[in-house]
Amino acid sequence: MQSVRVIAGLGNPGPRYDGTRHNIGFSAVERLAARHSAPWKEESRFCAQTASIVIDGNPALLLKPQTFMNASGKAVAAVCRYYKWAPVNVLVVYDEVQLPPGTFKLNTTGGAGGHNGLADIIQLLGRNFPRLRLGIGEKHHPEMSLTDYVLGRFSADEISRLAPRWDAILDAMELILRKGPLLAGNTLNQRKRQHERPNETDLPTDRHS
Repeated sequence: MQSVRVIAGLGNPGPRYDGTRHNIGFSAVERLAARHSAPWKEESRFCAQTASIVIDGNPALLLKPQTFMNASGKAVAAVCRYYKWAPVNVLVVYDEVQLPPGTFKLNTTGGAGGHNGLADIIQLLGRNFPRLRLGIGEKHHPEMSLTDYVLGRFSADEISRLAPRWDAILDAMELILRKGPLLAGNTLNQRKRQHERPNETDLPTDRHS
């Protein structure tokens, strides 16, 4: 079974970026750490903040790169080198504009799809690592730049749609740690087919080739 040893949530460090759409990866690992009462600590050797949790007796490391989004690969690669983990042992959690807020999709490989943080990780680790894409929705106005959109904060409506979905997102992350991405993906897809209403959960086809 392919095991995940580290979950890297992507985002930008500092109060200026707290609560922005681009930082939903940070939010995900912060919430998972809080669920397990795991404190964060600075790890200068990784250029990251880390927290340690245990799922069914298996330790896992939560990671928030402090390198800014475009250099996310530096922290992820440093962790892999130190612990001698392969790319398949890393789950990357990040924002996806092509999914509605509150939805998510698990993939085991793929390209960057225009996401600079993911592109930097791919440059250093290759394409073959699992990733959990968390929906932030598309731009509200065509004239708005994508940068302004992802660096903006969620609207009240988006927050209300996202809030009741956090438990499902955290449950999915824990399932991936327990079963590995392949088995977890089968379970999550089955749940989607059986329990979710089509008008709310028909997720777009994976755009990564």
